[in-house]
Amino acid sequence: QVQLVESGGGLVQAGGSLRLSCAASGSIFSINAVDWYRQTPGKQREWVAYITRGGITNYANALKGRFTISRDNAKNTVYLQMNSLKPEDTAVYYCKTVFLSRDYWGQGTQVTVSS
Repeated sequence: QVQLVESGGGLVQAGGSLRLSCAASGSIFSINAVDWYRQTPGKQREWVAYITRGGITNYANALKGRFTISRDNAKNTVYLQMNSLKPEDTAVYYCKTVFLSRDYWGQGTQVTVSS
């Protein structure tokens, strides 16, 4: 069983920064890719970024340059650094990994950006 726990969300003013964490149980984390998604009420979950086990990253085009994904395999943790935040970044942010062909999601962490 894999468990993911996100943290680091909160309320921030526009232009501010937050760093989200996604901590995983089990050593499998170090060999799996991890994605971040976000979701606002009434909308589909939106893909934000991913990082492979080797550290290769990719981002949604609209977020390139403001968001940075990284990982610390020794800590079984993936991070999402979010800078220059905008009110439209307000959402619940989720991390996801795949293990044995099954998706595992965290419970999400709320990010609210005030104007």
